[in-house]
Amino acid sequence: MSSITPTSSSTGVTGTGSTGGKNTIADGVIEKVAGIAARQVAGVHDLGNGAARAVGAIRNVIGQQDRGQGISVEVGETQVAVDVTLIAEYPVDLQQVADDVRSAITDAIDQVVGMEVTEVNVTITDVNLPSDKSSDDAAEKRVQ
Repeated sequence: MSSITPTSSSTGVTGTGSTGGKNTIADGVIEKVAGIAARQVAGVHDLGNGAARAVGAIRNVIGQQDRGQGISVEVGETQVAVDVTLIAEYPVDLQQVADDVRSAITDAIDQVVGMEVTEVNVTITDVNLPSDKSSDDAAEKRVQ
């Protein structure tokens, strides 16, 4: 079994491999794993608050995707705590979405990173309303 210790809170996690040497997993990688897991949950529209989403939109335009957007992690020696900010779809059971996100992130970090998740704090900052397709269609017909 390997022991895992942080190099620092901003640069990642290191451990000793079974054949010697160090394993280093950056905090950003853990954030990305959590972000991918959260985005796969039904009822999650997007991650992050308004400012984080604006920066993410700029990154998408220049060809970079910020999968860690809306995720922050605190990494200890063998444990990780995660904070998630998201926008949910409407109408969904917000408590269920939060529980599903928590479970998905915990499972992903455990399986991919191999660290124990002590907590996942989910903050839902907004809900995305579905667009009214019938009024959009009517508006398009009027301007043809």
